[in-house]
Amino acid sequence: MTLPLWTLFVAVFLPYVWFSIANPLRKAEFGVLDNRHPRLQEAKQTGMGARANAASLNAFEALAIYTPAVLVAHVLSPESALAPKLAVAWLVLRVAHGAFYVADKPAGRTASFALATLCAVALFLVGAHVL
Repeated sequence: MTLPLWTLFVAVFLPYVWFSIANPLRKAEFGVLDNRHPRLQEAKQTGMGARANAASLNAFEALAIYTPAVLVAHVLSPESALAPKLAVAWLVLRVAHGAFYVADKPAGRTASFALATLCAVALFLVGAHVL
């Protein structure tokens, strides 16, 4: 398996990292986890727990762009030296994005989001043999 595909494998689990932070914070905030209506309880969550939950949701959303980007680069330009670098950069930036989100550092969060998005776009361009 190529390095970009390994980063995709790791990326699939990132939402669960942030969720594993959000869930105990939700229990601490409300005293109990409402597993009958978890989304209603999550909607009432505040502070770090709410941010960790939002980071989890955003990590799921990011997969919608990253997954096809990696696959396009992998299939159409398998010998690219740039694709692995972009893939690792994307993963590092997405980990940073979640950490900034949880830590309430909006400038870092925005910068890491934007740079990771550029990495994903660049992976599409690698597949198109533009980069």
